[in-house]
Amino acid sequence: MIRVLIADDNPVIRAGLTALLSRYDDLQVIAQATNGGEALALTRRHRPDVVLLDVRLPGVDGISALPHLVQLTTVLMLTYSREQEVIRESLLLGANGYLVHGEFTPDDLARAISEVCTGLAYFTPTAASALLADLRTRGSSQPQRIVAQSTEGVTNHRDFGLSSREAEVMNLIASGMSNQQIAATCFISEKTVKNHINRIFAKLQSASRSEAIARWLGTIRSGVPGHG
Repeated sequence: MIRVLIADDNPVIRAGLTALLSRYDDLQVIAQATNGGEALALTRRHRPDVVLLDVRLPGVDGISALPHLVQLTTVLMLTYSREQEVIRESLLLGANGYLVHGEFTPDDLARAISEVCTGLAYFTPTAASALLADLRTRGSSQPQRIVAQSTEGVTNHRDFGLSSREAEVMNLIASGMSNQQIAATCFISEKTVKNHINRIFAKLQSASRSEAIARWLGTIRSGVPGHG
């Protein structure tokens, strides 16, 4: 059973989410909070497995509460906020995913809660697009820095012979996205994503996602066997 805390100042949204999640046998809403401070206090008291956290809350807002909540549990942002900077800050502060209201079905929400509990990330289209845009912006704005650091173990797509598209897919893998989310973000089929991943694993000499991420981020040097 996955125990969920909902943090949202709108009572209609809290009631709707509670009713929606009650349809799933493996999900249970164990507490509701109206602001970030209350969410933190209730999280300490009830120890939920996942907190569904709104961004804009009265008093202590979601972003202010987030770094404290992630020290205690898994946090999934659930909000109307679509701003790229807010999405980026949420992820940098430790949120395991970002869902925008109106972009997911009940089954999507249930799947997101289950997946973040296993350590995966989950994003609805607006958040995924913002993340991809941020990766592209940072990649294009720091090409000289990346090349200079590659001799110290920080690798880029040229080190492994990855194409630009493969590098894009690898960045999304490293961000924690599933094949389905990568397909939606890149506007390609899941079969194409799997083909890219097979080629990426071969070029990175990796047998698993975790090993590929380690090589990509420079934790394991190219040519050195990993441990899965």
